[in-house]
Amino acid sequence: MIKQTDAPIVILAGAGLLPATLAQRMRSDGQPFKMLAFRGFADKATTLQADQVRDLLDVRGILACLKEWTPSGVVMAGAVHRPRPSALLGSFSLLLNMNELKEIVIRGDDHLLKGAIALLEDNGFPVLGAHEIAPEIMSSEGVFTNRQPSDEEMHSIASGLQLLNTIAKFDIGQGLVIVNQHVLAIEGPEGTDKMIRRVGSLQKKRLFARTAPAIPNSVFIKTAKVQQDLRIDMPTIGPRTIIEAYKAGIRGVAIGAAKTLIVDKEKTIEEANRRNMFLIGVPVD
Repeated sequence: MIKQTDAPIVILAGAGLLPATLAQRMRSDGQPFKMLAFRGFADKATTLQADQVRDLLDVRGILACLKEWTPSGVVMAGAVHRPRPSALLGSFSLLLNMNELKEIVIRGDDHLLKGAIALLEDNGFPVLGAHEIAPEIMSSEGVFTNRQPSDEEMHSIASGLQLLNTIAKFDIGQGLVIVNQHVLAIEGPEGTDKMIRRVGSLQKKRLFARTAPAIPNSVFIKTAKVQQDLRIDMPTIGPRTIIEAYKAGIRGVAIGAAKTLIVDKEKTIEEANRRNMFLIGVPVD
């Protein structure tokens, strides 16, 4: 938990429930805050309560807002999609030298996010992690649901975590779907929800079904990459994750303990129990 300050903390808000969760926590704590929502990414409810709404690539405008607000820290919360390289070059070209910029743009998402942190901190704005503001949303270890994973599912979870650890150096996504140690999908730039829907679509096509049938022993696994900076792009699940997984035929969710956020934890567990799915926090390196 961070120390409360008189200066505001700024939430840079993308999609999902996390921005609103952090805003509510700081409101309850009496911590001043401001919210800058990214147009086209932040949910409508988030946009309506934001102090400013800016385009993701309006870097100069974003920095101008931050300089006006003089925050004690900045937290990046919610999903955004990586813009085209040409758009990034045009947006950052006045702020970074071209060699440094090209190095950031041509490499993977991890490098891009680290570049965003460096840009913020170089301008005097410390970057905080969502878990530092609301530590209660960080996943703990153990089974959260009525249903326990079977031995076969635990073996699949172990195999999936091993694979995620292996591919982390290639800057590939934080999640995958596995069944009986057979990998059905690995998360790419499309993000978690679209990867899960892809699994459901493949199942429907394979079995000529209108809805994705249940896949026995299927598990969705999500955790931070090895040596990931947990201040940015922290893996996050919530009620919608459970619903999307169930619709795709997936019957269990495993997340990295102390490496994954659970937004609206009570409702997330409730949704899993309603569908007889398991949700487990597993230890990771």
